[in-house]
Amino acid sequence: MYLNALGQSILVINSLKSAAELLDQRTSIYSSRPRLIMGHEVLAGGLFTAFLPYGDLWRRARRAAHQGLTKLAVRKYDTILRKESVLLASALLKNPEAFKKHFERSAASSIMSILYNYPTLETEYDKTLKEIHSFIERMSRAAAPGEYLVELFPWMMYIPERFAKWKYEGRRYFTQHTTMFESLFNQVRDDISNGSERPSMSATLIKNPDRNGLSNREMAWLVGTLYSAGAETTSTTMDWWALAMIANPEVQKHAQAELDAVVGRSRAPTFSDAPHLPYIQAMVKETLRWRPALPLALPHTTTEDDWYNGMFIPKGTMCLANLWHCHHDPAYYGDDAASFNPQRFLDAEGKLIPGSAETRDEGHGTYGFGRRACVGKHVANESLFIYMATILWAAKLERVRDQHGYEVPLDMVAFVDTGMVFKPVPYSCQITPRFPEVPSILEEEKENLKT
Repeated sequence: MYLNALGQSILVINSLKSAAELLDQRTSIYSSRPRLIMGHEVLAGGLFTAFLPYGDLWRRARRAAHQGLTKLAVRKYDTILRKESVLLASALLKNPEAFKKHFERSAASSIMSILYNYPTLETEYDKTLKEIHSFIERMSRAAAPGEYLVELFPWMMYIPERFAKWKYEGRRYFTQHTTMFESLFNQVRDDISNGSERPSMSATLIKNPDRNGLSNREMAWLVGTLYSAGAETTSTTMDWWALAMIANPEVQKHAQAELDAVVGRSRAPTFSDAPHLPYIQAMVKETLRWRPALPLALPHTTTEDDWYNGMFIPKGTMCLANLWHCHHDPAYYGDDAASFNPQRFLDAEGKLIPGSAETRDEGHGTYGFGRRACVGKHVANESLFIYMATILWAAKLERVRDQHGYEVPLDMVAFVDTGMVFKPVPYSCQITPRFPEVPSILEEEKENLKT
């Protein structure tokens, strides 16, 4: 679907086939980003990697991120993710009412540990975490269409700061954000100097400073971008997953039967169980398909004129992959495309089916397309797998009942728009241990995973 908004060409892509043919197969034309003046140029000083236009700086930053987040490289973080999964399951059983906060804390803590070797966050009220989340909120608002007039009237960038409060505050925040990201990054540098560092993305960059030609500030912002891109999307995906679990108890029981058969009840799941837990792996794929955190993904921009199926696509067109429509297309996912059904990713024998070429074997388009596909997808897949497996091994997630014993209705479609990420509307969830030994086993696992 082609639109023109105040002179801006917009192409909305509503099928995985078209998204793959344009964004994957024509990457030389479709790999840039639209200009984002407030969110990228002002608030981030042009250093927010996800919003960088296609060019030399983006290529160097992307190469650096990829080297630290390959499928093989992320295996060294398995202990961190297992530890966080056990802490998460334990917290959910101790204080189930705050389950959303537990998802946020766990996602933030694991990513901070992977990126900065940051100590485990015991609470979501950590000062550094609050500062980073304030930054993410500002970026999300700034990226929302129509939030700032300067996006529609770029000439406003030339207004002096004393007459443009938005510009003055944005640049002040850029200085504040840079200080925060450089402080976290330089702390890892200090840890390396005194011999106390452990594996982290920052350490990988610091030990290879000339490999990608990035300055200290560019590396600090690269790592900050990775946190911003991963923490909120992971916690939001877990939030949608929990909603799916209480709305589909038969799916939950199927997964728990698989866990009992493979893992048993004397220990929590590990990554070595993954090949024998295809239903859990399918559940991860189905959650990402059913409710992508960014239903319109991040926009691409054409750098040259193009033609597609007889239609002209001019240079500078903003291309939006409508993942919501793509993922709920009955022609691609079947008549039950609107339902949560992990079985769609399994064959008749219960084995995982490779995803289609259009989805790069993922089975969904949530991680994006072409050269702009999510570089942290391996961390995301690992995190979601071990979180879901551990929680379902340890707990039952059920709908809350009212004072008359009736199940409280759930809204499975409504969402809260935070600017870029779409979250489910607030709901309640009852979480209880699956068997009496769960709390003691989790405590024992926590002791064994201490580092």
